[in-house]
Order: sequence, then C-alpha cells, then structure tokens
Amino acid sequence: MRPAIASTLLAGLLGGLLGACSWSPAPQNEEPPATWPLTGLPREAEDDRPIVVVKVDNTDAANPQVGLEQADLVVEELVEGGLTRLAAFYQSQLPERVGPVRSMRASDIPVVKPTGGTVITSGAAGVTKKLIEDAAVPYLEEKASNPGFERDSTRRSPYNLFADPAALAADLDVPASMPGYLPWGSEAQFAKLPGRRPVKGAEVRFSPSHLTRWAYRKGRYLAVDTPTDRPFRADSVLILRVVEGDAGYLDPAGNKVPETVLTGSGEAVLLHRGRGVSGTWHKGDPAEPITLTRADGKTLTVPAGRVWLELVPIDGEVVTEN
Repeated sequence: MRPAIASTLLAGLLGGLLGACSWSPAPQNEEPPATWPLTGLPREAEDDRPIVVVKVDNTDAANPQVGLEQADLVVEELVEGGLTRLAAFYQSQLPERVGPVRSMRASDIPVVKPTGGTVITSGAAGVTKKLIEDAAVPYLEEKASNPGFERDSTRRSPYNLFADPAALAADLDVPASMPGYLPWGSEAQFAKLPGRRPVKGAEVRFSPSHLTRWAYRKGRYLAVDTPTDRPFRADSVLILRVVEGDAGYLDPAGNKVPETVLTGSGEAVLLHRGRGVSGTWHKGDPAEPITLTRADGKTLTVPAGRVWLELVPIDGEVVTEN
C-alpha cells in the first residue's frame, strides 16, 4: 500500500482615457518585467546569463558541501543504494566553487532540459551519456580541455572534485527565452490559497538509507542535517511524488540504478512561510516545465524565490510537523 502524504496536511488541503475634448487611444500594455526563470524574481532585461547545473554529492562523505547557498534552485533526486544526489541550478549568481561534483544520471534529462542549461558533472556511465546526448542535454565533464574543474587535495576521491561555474559559463550560450521553471506567483496569491495549514517542518524519506529533514526558521526552510555554516535557505520546499523506474544497468557496487520518471502527474505539496498546501503536478514531456494544480482545479503558483524541489518516490514517506 503506498503511503500518503501526511494526513494532517492532506485532510484539509487538496480603455480609453477621457481628454478635454475628445477620446485618446488607450495606451498599449507595457511589457511585463523581466524575471529569472529559475526563481521568478525580477532581473534587468539585458542581464542574460547561461544556466549551469552542477551535480553535487549528497552523502556524508561529501560534507561540507560548497556553493549551495548561491544556487537559484536545487533538485534532490534518488540514485542507487537509496541515496540522493543534487542538481544545483545557477544563473542569477555564478559562484567560483561548487561541489563535490559527481556523475549525472538519466533522471537529469527531464530535470534539466526545460532550462536549456548545461550539466556540470564528473562524468557518467556510457549508457547514461548516450541517453543524455540523444536527449540533446549539453554537459561538461572533467577533462584537460575544461579548466573550470579542480581537485581538492584535502579531500579523498571521488569526493574531491570541485567546479567553477563562473569560469565554465564563460563559453556557454545563453538559452533561448523560456517560461518559468515553475508556475511563479506572489506572496499575496499564496496568502489567499484555500486549504493552507501550518507546516513548521517536514521529514522526506527517499529510502531506508536517506532522510531529508526540513525546519522553518526565520522565514525560510533549512535542511536540518546539512553540516555547513552556509546552507541553502529555501523560500519554498516543493515535494513531488514520482515513479522510480529502472535505468537498466548496475553501478560498480552492483546496485540497480533508478531513473526518476518526471513526466505524467502525481501528488504535490508546497511549503512556504510556515504553511503548506497540496495539489497535483503535471509534466507532459521532458522539455516542458512543471505545472501545478490545486485541489479545486485552479493553477497553484509558487511564490517567487529560491526553491528546493524534492522528487520523492511514491513508496517513500513524507511527514509534516504542524
């Protein structure tokens, strides 16, 4: 029997101008202000930059992680052995050091493709590279021709590879205009949503081997177990229930490699400002952005800001704290 998202949350959720003597033509609508696609926050119209997506290790051996605090968006995905890996998206800020950098997965295709971004990775299995290339998702891996990578002699391999997104982005193309990664909205819209409930924290269990815990502190959500003094401070946490398929090969330790199916639809929970609301996510094609629907059938928008996106398996467990 598949577990439901915490019942305490789901139970209550689911013209012209008049002149002196004559009419003047109505003014043309102004262009909407430019925003960053990864956050929905305002930007200067001419401030276009590439999107860089760094695959970051998320195990104890990777701690402390570096550079997450400057990410616009972070996506947490299941990998082999019941562990998780992060896809950290950068555009409004391009830091000079992020890591530890690890390998990419086929699961990254629907996560990255809507942005036109480039994946920064330590590499991948041959079958994964072919899938990524067939999907036309660009990537950069550690090679002598890519000087934006460095090894940290104070850490052990393979947890010692770090990337310089600012340097690597210098030769990347700016992606064509794209819709927002999520359906961005405003604080005022969220405050009026029906069915909101207090949610001060959450535990998201991807597997028996991995649990991500969130606590609401001073207006943002923090990952409780992250051993760093510069954590990612999420304005919102968005939890999506997803199907986990089989990528069709084993890792070097003999574990089956899962593949997140981020197409179709499933349950969703949005946490923001100490409140939570549930709905449904939808994504018809790997290249399409994610859309969200409220229980009443209307569009669920995410307040513009920095989001941590949890792609939790449907047989995982999500418990919320009121």
